Amino acid sequence: MGLYGGVGTRNHGYGRKMDYAGQQALQARYGGGHFSTVATQGARWSAFSGWAKEQGIKDMRDVTPECVFAYADAMRGQGLAVSTRQNRISAINTVMRQAREGSWTTVSPRAAVGESRSQVRTEAPATLDPSRYQSALAQLHATGLNRAAAVLSLGRECGMRSEEAVKANLGRLLNEAATVGSINIQDGTKGGRDAPRWVPVTEGIRAALAAAIAARPAGSQNLLAPGESFKAWRSGELRAGREILHTHGIKGYHDARAAYACARYAQLTGRPAPVVAGQRTASKADDRAARLTIAGELGHGRSDVARAYVGSSR
Repeated sequence: MGLYGGVGTRNHGYGRKMDYAGQQALQARYGGGHFSTVATQGARWSAFSGWAKEQGIKDMRDVTPECVFAYADAMRGQGLAVSTRQNRISAINTVMRQAREGSWTTVSPRAAVGESRSQVRTEAPATLDPSRYQSALAQLHATGLNRAAAVLSLGRECGMRSEEAVKANLGRLLNEAATVGSINIQDGTKGGRDAPRWVPVTEGIRAALAAAIAARPAGSQNLLAPGESFKAWRSGELRAGREILHTHGIKGYHDARAAYACARYAQLTGRPAPVVAGQRTASKADDRAARLTIAGELGHGRSDVARAYVGSSR
């Protein structure tokens, strides 16, 4: 139920202005957490609500699937990437489902956009190069950004997103590594996903966990200090660390996830990832099995997403 009324009221009770109402619906959907997800989806909703306002639509009660299809058509002429357009449609679905308490007819992003995603990695991740990776880590530590260094290591060794690395219950992961031989990534996951996500423990993972625990603030289970918000820390140390990564030719922390995927592909197939070799050299069966495993370990539900990390399967 909205903050200012029920489903039948203006903007389904989430506020007088449609853009603001959508942001409030996202806050309600994610329970005030998952700041990165809320911010990203909020920006996509703002783009849609701005277009809707130009069409005379200022109330979420007037948003229909037909309206969303019209928006998809409008985006087609803006030169936006297929993935960008599909992500915006997905964000609209998320907001409308929350605002209408589930009674929203989901619009298929693929059907609305009329194209398939074409995100295929064509450049090997920079952090796959051990010397570049270690050099970046060393500078992060030398600058006193030990927690940012831990985020990079957890991404490279475990395949974690930055928010997952920051919010991970390090004590639990250390215990799982010692008793189970795998770690279950559950904290800070994208969209609040809670499906089991086990990653086999390696010496690299043990070292990354040890470094993260050493960098962990006193009295905390994760990399955030007691009372510190992820939003504030992201704008501080995490951003400062990203600037250092750029000086090493590393685009961001997400590069480490791609490096994890490429290294894991080589481990599973005995062949370099396609983006490293220039083409697929593993058998189709081995390639397919590796992509399925990697997608699961990275927290994705579809194996085709792996191409954004390891390259084309052709």
